[in-house]
Amino acid sequence: MLITGTVGAGKSTTADKIGDALQAQGVPHAVIDLDEIRRFWPTPADDPFGFEVELRNLRPLAANYVASGARRLVLAGVCETRDDRLRYEVTMGLPLVVCRLHASLPVLRARLELRHVNDPVGLRWHLGRAGQLDAILDAADVADFQLEVDSRSPHDVAAEILKTLEWARSRAGHDAE
Repeated sequence: MLITGTVGAGKSTTADKIGDALQAQGVPHAVIDLDEIRRFWPTPADDPFGFEVELRNLRPLAANYVASGARRLVLAGVCETRDDRLRYEVTMGLPLVVCRLHASLPVLRARLELRHVNDPVGLRWHLGRAGQLDAILDAADVADFQLEVDSRSPHDVAAEILKTLEWARSRAGHDAE
């Protein structure tokens, strides 16, 4: 599954909580933070967000996790188009279920201010990107389901995602999704 949303929506935190819940249930899994597997500098002018590098890194990473026994893959990242969603599926050789997290701009602002407390340049960029990316995600409509996260804990969001997906120990032997 892929958890998507704008900057500060809680994608990575939610993915980590899903990983914790799957581990507690004994479900073999891997959590992949897509931001981390594309983090490098400088990025090419024609790929400013490093998406092509991300896909090249994702292919062997996902295959290695599945070959090592993972039956669930939980990805956290931004999926801006239906074509990007298809490229993720082709890259991994697996179907994706996509959940979009929504947070209001005041909540995003508060989260980003905490994250970038000593980084005013990063804060300005992320605050500008938050609304822009939210509009891109609205137009793209790539998610299978969406969750509002403003007043919910990451644990509760993760629990609702798992309930929606019906991922439980009884399905641990099924193919990775």
